[in-house]
Amino acid sequence: MTDMPDGDELLDMNREVFSERDPEKRRAAIERTYAEDVRFIDPEGEVVGRQALNDRAQKILADAPADFVLEEDGLGYVSPDTAVQAWRFGPPGSPVARGIDILTLRDGRVSVVRTLIARTDA
Repeated sequence: MTDMPDGDELLDMNREVFSERDPEKRRAAIERTYAEDVRFIDPEGEVVGRQALNDRAQKILADAPADFVLEEDGLGYVSPDTAVQAWRFGPPGSPVARGIDILTLRDGRVSVVRTLIARTDA
């Protein structure tokens, strides 16, 4: 049996999924990262399951220009069952969106991804 990824690794793996524009590579990353019944919650709503999460990631990337990247935006925070990472999305060094992902961890996988988007009027 291999060691289960920890919170830091799962934060990296989550970012990899939402950065990967190749559908086959993204699907493989999803299989490694998320529980089968993963819940993805963002301002657009909630979806359940790996395929639904993949569809949401595909839509986000398809709607964004090719030079947009997802980058860490500060420190990550981890506990045994939770991992949190702020991020920025846009051209390198010029983000057009910022947010935070709160991951719920279960058995070495992500069971819930809750994405909060930064207010633009603040």
